Amino acid sequence: MANTDPLNIGITCHPTIGGSGVLACALGEELARRGHSVHFISYERPFRLPAHAPRIHFHKVHVSNYGLFKYPDYTLPLSVKIAEVSEHCKLDILHSHYAVPHATAAILANSMLPPDQRPKLVTTLHGTDTTLLGREEGYGPAIRHALEQSDAVTAVSHDLRRQTLELFPIQRPIDVIHNFFTPRSPVRLREQVRRELEVGDRALILHVSNLRSVKRIDLLLHTAALIRPKDSFKLVILAGDSFAPFIPEMKRLGLEDRVIVIEKVQDIEDYLQAADMGLFTSETESFCLSILEAMCFACPSVATRVGGIPEVIEHEKTGLLADFGDAAKLAREVESLINDPARRKQLGQAAQERAKRLFSADAIVPQYEALYRRTLAN
Repeated sequence: MANTDPLNIGITCHPTIGGSGVLACALGEELARRGHSVHFISYERPFRLPAHAPRIHFHKVHVSNYGLFKYPDYTLPLSVKIAEVSEHCKLDILHSHYAVPHATAAILANSMLPPDQRPKLVTTLHGTDTTLLGREEGYGPAIRHALEQSDAVTAVSHDLRRQTLELFPIQRPIDVIHNFFTPRSPVRLREQVRRELEVGDRALILHVSNLRSVKRIDLLLHTAALIRPKDSFKLVILAGDSFAPFIPEMKRLGLEDRVIVIEKVQDIEDYLQAADMGLFTSETESFCLSILEAMCFACPSVATRVGGIPEVIEHEKTGLLADFGDAAKLAREVESLINDPARRKQLGQAAQERAKRLFSADAIVPQYEALYRRTLAN
């Protein structure tokens, strides 16, 4: 195969709202735009994947609720579908986002195929494999096996690479390829969105996440309750899952008139362009794609100094950082941006420039293409 020939690439990812799914969909779109054929394999169509884009194909995994099993199994049906797609579509590369279940299923799929029909396996770590599942007895050994059996492994930040190698002392190198984001054009004007949200002349603070425990929504709400004056902002939470478990805490803190929750939003660009700043209070983050999404719209963020976030935000240059758990400090940093629109604008413009320079598709996608070519050559 020539070094410029288009590739047949399979992608397995979680189709639900979350950073790994957003990245996988964006990567697939960009690879297809560059002439490659891309095959997504999952139990449902990823939520950000366009329906009729050229050279993008979706293969549905059918999961049976077989009565013998107490819990429905996904890994085995996924491995069967991967083997089927690999054989029929002659995949060159299979790119698994997360070691479990995707890379483990891919390894099983390859064992079903003749050696000359097995695609090379690239596994990208997004965080949970290392920070959560990797420390559990029921998953750790399987994750280590998946990493050792992959033909190439990538991590979305240097911090995640460091954590992974501390937990799994594997011999295989781990390449760091950061996340990227290509924003779509907003559907509505900034003024229209702010008017619908009844923001007025207050600051619009945006939080985007799947609400998992590591996002520390309790700390987010506690921080919002400390911001003064109370009527200087609206906090808009774009929730990838139900916000219902957090409603009692929101009410206890008296935030009902300052917090707006919108669940399972697909057109996030409408809200990114309307926001004045982001607020992220995570306990751990491999990268935090939501911060990058805001940066692309010249929106600076206040965030906790954890994991890979300092690789995304330059403190006091493109955003503001505070130690994890320090709600008072986070609130003071937010107040400083509310009270100083000029500084807010300066940080936002610098953030946007950094996003274009380091975390754009043009900067990141060629790194994946080069990795695929090197892997195929070995």
